[in-house]
Amino acid sequence: MHRWSRLFIPTLREAPADAEVASHKFLVRSGYIRQLGAGIYSYLFLGQRSINKIIAIVRQEMDRIGQEFLLPGIMPSEIWKESGRWTGMGQNMFRLQDRKGAELCLGMTHEEVVTDIARKELRSYKQLPQIWYQIQTKYRDEPRPKAGLLRVRTFIMKDSYSFDLDEAGLDLSYKKHDQAYRAIFTRCGLSFVAVEADSGAMGGSQSQEFMVYTDAGEDLIVSCPKCGYAANLEKATSRLERVDELASTGDGKPELVHTPGKASIADVAEFFQILPAQDIKTVAYMAEVRDGKKTTWEPVVAFLRGDHSVNETKLAGVTKASELRPMVAEELEKFFGGPAGYLGPIGLGVSKHLHDRGVNVILDKSLEGRENMVAGANKFDYHYRNVTPGRDFGWTVSADIRSVAEGEACPLCGSPLKIGKAVEVGHIFKLGNRYTDVMGARVLDPNGKEVTPIMGCYGIGIERILTASIEQNNDTNGFWLPRAIAPFDVVVTVTNISDAKLLATGEEVAGSLEAAGFDVLLDDRDERAGVKFKDADLIGIPYRINVGKKAAEGKVELVTRARASSEDVVLGEVAQRLASQ
Repeated sequence: MHRWSRLFIPTLREAPADAEVASHKFLVRSGYIRQLGAGIYSYLFLGQRSINKIIAIVRQEMDRIGQEFLLPGIMPSEIWKESGRWTGMGQNMFRLQDRKGAELCLGMTHEEVVTDIARKELRSYKQLPQIWYQIQTKYRDEPRPKAGLLRVRTFIMKDSYSFDLDEAGLDLSYKKHDQAYRAIFTRCGLSFVAVEADSGAMGGSQSQEFMVYTDAGEDLIVSCPKCGYAANLEKATSRLERVDELASTGDGKPELVHTPGKASIADVAEFFQILPAQDIKTVAYMAEVRDGKKTTWEPVVAFLRGDHSVNETKLAGVTKASELRPMVAEELEKFFGGPAGYLGPIGLGVSKHLHDRGVNVILDKSLEGRENMVAGANKFDYHYRNVTPGRDFGWTVSADIRSVAEGEACPLCGSPLKIGKAVEVGHIFKLGNRYTDVMGARVLDPNGKEVTPIMGCYGIGIERILTASIEQNNDTNGFWLPRAIAPFDVVVTVTNISDAKLLATGEEVAGSLEAAGFDVLLDDRDERAGVKFKDADLIGIPYRINVGKKAAEGKVELVTRARASSEDVVLGEVAQRLASQ
């Protein structure tokens, strides 16, 4: 057993002034962590015990499907330049030089490293499939570290990588990870949901996030309570109700209308006495597009319903843009010949294909088949009415580029959708051959033909599991963790150590629990009982045994932290009663 009196558990009565979310407040107050710098934390005794328990669960489940590696945390720039991500990662990557001037970086992910191993070592389909994983510290130059361990600059990740001969093999590796992740998060006691997601900087096709609902989350999850549909807002879709079309005026062709001072969607709708859904919204961007070592900025214009908003992640995915920024006045004049507030689709030099000369025009799917809409005229204080997509203007690509709104119909069953905040604890990707192709990894297939292996990438944030659990399990007094990841299973609190009989009873109870297989913390400090109870409530241990006055009757009090409930238990039955919880 561990004796509290001999441990370093620096609990605090007040949370740090900058702590906004529950997990940050309680991790500091309970003595789990201490901050060294912005987004940089030390894990103290209790925090490290919990982290180690989480890692053990992750390792056990991953060992069922893969092999553990330990890859370097510092890497030469050459392999990142091969993959094209040396510049693509931008300022998120920590970069440095050695004494000879060679460029290096600190590892934020390891696709390039494992692909380098694969291209040097894998020669035949007989060596596939392979699943390699590691549990290692990662580094990210986070621009806005906040919320304790939720947004940091150095963190522990389980990252794994699969190599398969074909799509069917990748499907199987992906499914194995999906099952392993569900087992990990279930064993860690998390209430989670798996959602469709965007692949982001990792690339690839299919992608799934494992999310935990909490107001501390920065991700927005769209879900259907009825059928179970769930997706990140960056990926979510919905069914839209039919919008009544406006009657045409005049000869039915676009009609120029003077609209003085009517620059906003709301003003335009009021002026024409229409719904925002009957107006065409124009959003103009410049997109950074990388092709190998070449980087260009191209005009991208999104058209969508006036009551909808652009989902920039979807738009970037459609246009293959690494970055989007709004057009400035000079660019609006160059491509539209008109000012902000009066932009519209008529007269644009539309590119026939993405990245050709001209303007990349992306039409949201919700505008397909629409008629007689209102749109800006690219002229100050003027709009057009009777604008019909396809007849009056064309586009480069039609795609879903809008953000789903709460209450819209589920794409599967039609029920109203809900939107809630969540924290990502895991993410799995189908990478395809993005890395193996460009880095030259090849194997021989059963016919002796040289082919490119196909990859998957799979990550779990170790600290995210701890913080998400605290976010799900806390009250004004502190938090409680599931036994599987708590630093101790039970704290035995001796209410008065100056009473030799009570102290002896407490040690006896702690010893018997330890012999029964429990991780036990004996609170033998010379403190008032109230102080001990408050500390025990604070530090996340799921059960407490109070050894007090009733010990003379052969009883102790068993407190279950999650329910804030207590019951008297006969001394000889404590281990049995605790095991049944």
